[in-house]
Amino acid sequence: MDDSHARKFQKDLNAGLVSLVLLGVLERSTEDLYGYEIAKRLQKANEGEALFKEGTVYPVLRALAAAGLLTSRVVPSYSGPPRRYYRITDEGRAVLREWSAIWRQTRSFVDLFIEGT
Repeated sequence: MDDSHARKFQKDLNAGLVSLVLLGVLERSTEDLYGYEIAKRLQKANEGEALFKEGTVYPVLRALAAAGLLTSRVVPSYSGPPRRYYRITDEGRAVLREWSAIWRQTRSFVDLFIEGT
């Protein structure tokens, strides 16, 4: 069976979840993180397989920063181009709490129909 339906569903689902996941990663970090480092943490958390493409992380980080949910700073790198490090803001933490509640409510609603619970 062609898995194009599964790939499209995963892509559509990820489009709405990337921001939530990125805020969650940054909220739980004790240090500022840069995009590649975040992408590797996500991959590691999913047993080495990325749930969404690494290239997806960067525009979402920029959008979250533009919305005031993250701060960023550029640090020169001796081994390559400068790195942009991100930190979640207080507003980002508040949005994360709100989005997490929405996610839990949505997940429970979907589970009613696909799990019968």
